[in-house]
Amino acid sequence: MGSSASKAALGATTNEPTEPEPKHLADLIQYINGTNMSVVHLADILSEKTGSSSWVVVFKALVTVHHLMVYGNERFIQHLASRSSLFTLHNFLDKSVIEGYAMSAFIRRYSKYLNEKSLAYRLMESDITKTKRGTDGVMRTMNTKKLLNTLPVIQIQFDALLNFNANADELTNGIIHAAFMLLFKDSLRLFVAYNEGILNLLVLDKYFDMGKKQCRESLDIYIKFLERMTKLAQFLKVAEQAGIDQNDIPYLSQAPYSLLEALKQHLASLEDKHDILPPYGRQHALIPSITNSPVVRTSASKVWISEAPRRVEARRQNENVIANDLDGSVVSLVENLNFGESAANRSDVKWCQPSEMEMTSEMNWQLSNCTCVSTIWDPVSTPSISYM
Repeated sequence: MGSSASKAALGATTNEPTEPEPKHLADLIQYINGTNMSVVHLADILSEKTGSSSWVVVFKALVTVHHLMVYGNERFIQHLASRSSLFTLHNFLDKSVIEGYAMSAFIRRYSKYLNEKSLAYRLMESDITKTKRGTDGVMRTMNTKKLLNTLPVIQIQFDALLNFNANADELTNGIIHAAFMLLFKDSLRLFVAYNEGILNLLVLDKYFDMGKKQCRESLDIYIKFLERMTKLAQFLKVAEQAGIDQNDIPYLSQAPYSLLEALKQHLASLEDKHDILPPYGRQHALIPSITNSPVVRTSASKVWISEAPRRVEARRQNENVIANDLDGSVVSLVENLNFGESAANRSDVKWCQPSEMEMTSEMNWQLSNCTCVSTIWDPVSTPSISYM
């Protein structure tokens, strides 16, 4: 590692209670974007800085790491994901100054998110926030089996991000404000991938061709998605209060109840019972109950009876309408949302990300509310990242 890069890493993590200087961050980006430049020593320096007792130094080190994850060459996050451990700051507490108590809580949450971001990279073997988007993108072309493994990974990372849980009046210094801005950028990119995965899984007619087990998993994932969208709306409200331009903040509107109802009733038909409210735990008050009207049934020989064909076709038509609406929303966000960084530095990616000023307007999303947890796929053969 060059002396200039070492100097920039140290300069970005001084004990001054201000955000890392843009000049130092730019020098670090230039360094890791250089051909064949080792990122190991840089990661070591920043990791060592997180061992400080000062909340200022630790927080600035985490912000610097996050900045390099977002804007730097993919080799940086790839290296972090390969480490046997990353940040172990679950007990961090700076008692030396009054502000240290509040900032330490955010450091613990922030480091957990960065751990989850690195782990998600390992499990998916890519940074999902930088993969190709749109109708021919990664999440929209993924097969059902892989979707059922990938979406829970995205959900866990999304949870860790939203659990940063800062109010606008708690963004009291440049360091936490810089962290929040990076989280804001990640939240929108992560949301696009999340939403496109949901569209692929449920709306594009796959759900009605699934077996009972996959239907239940998919419904579980969708209900969790709805609750996370409620939390995202709260997060975006804080972003607006913190001074982020309204044109850069997507508008989230409520998802049509007809979709959730159709998904539940189809699962009921597979389980051959009317009341299929699943044991997800707390049911959100805004989600309508299943009515007692007849639903589609199948015999042991899989022969549809009674009104089944018409009901299935009606639901399929309803799904197509919803698909068109949500597809339009996704295209709008993908075409009008961006975050200022250069395209991902990945040699095997042949597409270009939109420029920063192209991706912010006309974001109408059709979303709603609810909750739960699921398992994730087997990790790739690299050492486990130890959690906080």
